[in-house]
This record gives sequence, C-alpha cells and structure tokens, in this order.
Amino acid sequence: MQQFDLTIRHGLVASDEAVFEADVGIVGDRIVEVARGLPAGRRDIDATGRYVLPGGIDTHCHVEQRSGMGIMGADDWYSASVAAAYGGTTMIVPFAAQHRGHSLKQVADDYAALAAAKSVIDYSYHLIVSETDRQTLQEDLVEQIRRGITSFKVYMTYDQLKIDDYQMLDVLALAARERALVMVHAENNDVIRWVSQKLLESGRTAPKYHATSHVALAESEATNRVIQLSKLFDVPVLIVHVSAQDALATIGAAQRMGAQVYGETCPHYLLLTEDAMDLPGVEGAKYCCSPPLRDANAQEALWTALKDGVLQTVSSDHAPYRFDESGKLPHGDATTFKQMANGMPGLETRLPLLFSEGVNKGRMTLPEFVALSATNHARMYGIAPRKGLVTVGADADIAVWDPRHEVVLTASGLHDRVGYTPYEGTKVTGWPRTVISAGRVIVDDGRFDAQPGSGRFIPRSTPLPFQNERALSASSRFFRGLAEGASSEAHATFGYTDRKNQN
Repeated sequence: MQQFDLTIRHGLVASDEAVFEADVGIVGDRIVEVARGLPAGRRDIDATGRYVLPGGIDTHCHVEQRSGMGIMGADDWYSASVAAAYGGTTMIVPFAAQHRGHSLKQVADDYAALAAAKSVIDYSYHLIVSETDRQTLQEDLVEQIRRGITSFKVYMTYDQLKIDDYQMLDVLALAARERALVMVHAENNDVIRWVSQKLLESGRTAPKYHATSHVALAESEATNRVIQLSKLFDVPVLIVHVSAQDALATIGAAQRMGAQVYGETCPHYLLLTEDAMDLPGVEGAKYCCSPPLRDANAQEALWTALKDGVLQTVSSDHAPYRFDESGKLPHGDATTFKQMANGMPGLETRLPLLFSEGVNKGRMTLPEFVALSATNHARMYGIAPRKGLVTVGADADIAVWDPRHEVVLTASGLHDRVGYTPYEGTKVTGWPRTVISAGRVIVDDGRFDAQPGSGRFIPRSTPLPFQNERALSASSRFFRGLAEGASSEAHATFGYTDRKNQN
C-alpha cells in the first residue's frame, strides 16, 4: 500500500469542471493519488466540511518593482509571497520591468535573483518591455522567452513606459514568431494627457479627477486599436485589468468574429466604484488605479463577462504603494491626481473576496471560481498541467477552504507592507485555513511556516492561445513574412510581387 507523506481526507475536491468527494495523497512535492478512502499519511489533514481547491495563481501583481514615476512598492518578494500564501495563492507571476535605457537581460537577471532569495512560494515573472530596439526584441527578449518567460507586457499609456503603434507592430510580430503572449495595458495616452492637462489648468486636482482623466473611452479606444493591430499577424493578445463596459463589448465582439483576444479583470473593479475616490482631502487616493474604478453598471457587466467567458482570469493587480510620501502622496496633502502612484493592494484579499462575493452570493459556481482563480491562469500562461488542478501528477499546491469562516478585513490583519486596505471593515465569508505549497504546509490556521527562498522558479511552456495550430489567412502569412524579411516568393502568396524582380 502507498505510504503518503501527507494526506487531505474527507473534503470536497473541486476542479474547473466538477465538485466531488475524494482524498488527496501527496508524496514529496507531487499529488500521487486522488481517490476515496485513502489511508492517513505521515501527516493527515481532516478536511471535513471544507473544500480542497488548487492553490491560487496570481498572474498580474507588482512585487519589488519601481513604477515608471520612480516610486518603489512597499512589498518585496518575501512579504508579497507571504501575503499571497495567507490568501490561498501558491504561485505568483509579477513583472520584471524594463525602464527606458535599461537592458532587458539585466533587468530579468536582477529580478530573478531577488525572487530566488526571498519568495516562499513558487513563482515565475513576466517582462515589461518599454524599448523595441534590436537588442531588446531580437536578442534579449527571445532569450528570455526560450528560458521559460513566455509572456510579456506592454503599455499604451504612461509616458515613461508606453510604446506607439509602430513599435506595437514590431512587438506583435515578434510574439507571433516566438509564440509568446502579449499582455496589454490598453488606454489612449493622448486622451488621458489632454483631459488631465485641462483639469489641472482649471484647478481640479483632487483624487476624484483621476477617474475623469482616465475616461472610459480611452480604455475602449485603445482596446479596439490593439485588437485591430493584432489582426495584421493574427496573433493573440490579452487585455489586462479590464474595467469599462465599452472595452468589454469590444473584446466580446472581437471574440465572436474570431479574433484571438483574451481578458482579465480584478476584484476592485468587481466590488468598488468611483465614488470611493471622492472622499475628503486626499483620502480618495487610496482608491486610484489605472484604469480607474467605474460605476455599478460596469461592475455588473464584468460579473456577466466572467460568467460568459469573455474574461478568462481574475488577478489582483497588487500595486503596494503606501499612503504616505513614499507612495501615494509624494507631495503630502498637496499631491495632485497626476502625481500620486496608481494602484491598490490586493494580493492576499483577491481570492477571499472573489469566493465570498462570487461563490457564496451565487454569482459563480465553485468550478468557475477554480477556473478564474487558478486553472485558467495555469493554462493561459503555460503552467499547466503542473499547476492549477488537484490531479495526479500535479504539484501539491492546495488550499483547504472553510466556506463558512468569516473574516473582517483590516490592514492590521493582512500580511503585506502597505499599511492600508481598500476593503477596510469588509466582512468576507470563506477563507483558506490550510495552504500547501509543493507538498509543504506553509499556512495552517493562521500559523506560517516557510523560509525565504524556499519557493521555486517555474519555467513556463507555450501559452494556451498558441497550443493549437491555427490556419493563418494569406494576409497574416504575408505580413508575418514581411516582418521577418521573407523573400518575394513568400510575399507573392498574398498576391504581391517584387516589381524589381519582374524585370
């Protein structure tokens, strides 16, 4: 009979498709059996009345990262990974950010070293690409993709990071060739810049004007534009932190027409509204993020989009800026909406909020929660089948949830280093009581047991959108060939002929 190092017995196991009674047997860092009636292991966890779910995967969070404005976030890899674990997340994929003039290779190497020394859970990272020179795109980025960093992010806004449409085409062509997933922060920079300048000139500087400047049409226009650009090569794109109804409608329409476009949203867009930015003084700065919070109609549209599959993942977009001069308020109470750091903390609260407001309030089923919190992330970003499901052969990354456990969220009760939570005083029902990372029980009824650097780097394989071969149109083949400098014979497949070669 198999001897298990760890068993989880008498619980309800959930996948992205079903909920069923089963025990889970673990040897070392892997799940080796999922079946009823398993014998107790060397360590045995009684999950009676609890759900046994795959550990969450957060594929959009900012950890030990300096913003484009030069502001360093409060969380390093240790504090962020600890907070993630307490919230039921067992793998994070934050960003190694290339700022202007910096070597992408050096940025990636430095970031990998920080993670290896500090993370308590398994991890990967995306790249943020702000330069499109040959060294960056054709050498450094290709090297990183081939070592398992198979996704990267680009910005259409923020002067310090954004790329223009010409650069975007270079990026998309490279992604098509290397089969890497492009994540896009889609907002029209010039619209935001124009509105912001007019607001500031008229003395409107309060945090609430952040939402005014990031008007919803800036998000929908940029979303539409990058989708159209991606069609030149028929290459997948993923629109991150979708917040606005028109952007959602654009994504849904493009999907129905066959475009390879995917989307994510975040708990703050599902649960908070722009009214929070209109608090007295600069208190509203706590709720400023980009894109900004919208209204109740947008919230309902987002919940529907999650249910209908228009959006595939829910990430935290954890942006850990303190509410002081080091973060949100570089000029104290005189800070304008353009000067404050954008973003909110949410790494630890992502899954409890989604469970409480989604599963317990009937907005989603438990399998849908599993998909949106773990399985879809694993598949989308090339981490499956190693992560994202409680199944034989997968890593033993598991969160044992008590669906009735109530927690009132407070900054003092969370484990990041931000010092505030936008959900202060919110009661959630459902919390992961035991969290297992690679076979190690690292959280157990509030007790934490893991050392810095005990997490592992997980190289990622081909992202889901590239896994099934797709017949390309003659147009897409032509423009992919054009990007690679293909011969005139290849170009001729789309009816083009090099006139010089006709003579």
